[in-house]
Amino acid sequence: MKTVNFNIKEVSWKRDSQRIMMIREKVFVDEQNVPMEEEMDDLDVQCWFVLAEDSKENPIGTGRLLPSGKIGRMAVLKKYRNIGIGSAILRALIEIAKKESISNLYLHGQIHAKSFYNKHGFIEQGSIFNEAGIPHYKMRYIPHT
Repeated sequence: MKTVNFNIKEVSWKRDSQRIMMIREKVFVDEQNVPMEEEMDDLDVQCWFVLAEDSKENPIGTGRLLPSGKIGRMAVLKKYRNIGIGSAILRALIEIAKKESISNLYLHGQIHAKSFYNKHGFIEQGSIFNEAGIPHYKMRYIPHT
């Protein structure tokens, strides 16, 4: 397994929207063919964000947390996947939720990522549904006690 030094930090939409959108555009629009108008929404301004950066402070991953408790828009650039960055982003978002007293965490996980989310305490609920043309599960966070 390759190793990459990376850092996860909480950032703001106002200050870091271009860096966040660069990642989301590459992953969701370019790779997964999500239309840009579906990728963009008016919820970003009310979210908490984390950004993963490499050792040169280049953005390589991101995720957001809505006040409702929904985690979303988790994305890691292709060449940085499967080395723990997604896990670090998810853990950071869970920590923000704890700090903000948000207890009802959930997400819409793409079905290929179900085991990833399961390993972090998210359990699928209900049937598979399509979002942006991609099959998803609604998944609820059940903290380990």
